[in-house]
Amino acid sequence: MLGFLINEREIKEIEYLIKREMDEILFDLKDERIDHIVKRSMKERYKILFSLFKRVAPPSECMKYMATDKSTYRKSY
Repeated sequence: MLGFLINEREIKEIEYLIKREMDEILFDLKDERIDHIVKRSMKERYKILFSLFKRVAPPSECMKYMATDKSTYRKSY
């Protein structure tokens, strides 16, 4: 296990970067021109990003980015 110390400002920056990347993935998953194989890898990346996001974000923010089911990932507001 690895660990490192970060301050509140760095946490907010990490949270912002991860949210931005997850938003891009969610947007691209709606594009019908993208092949299903590529979408599968995008979903895997989303899962990894979400697991990182859960470590730095408050639970209320995490709820907005939770996948509703295995086939659909969407941001709920």
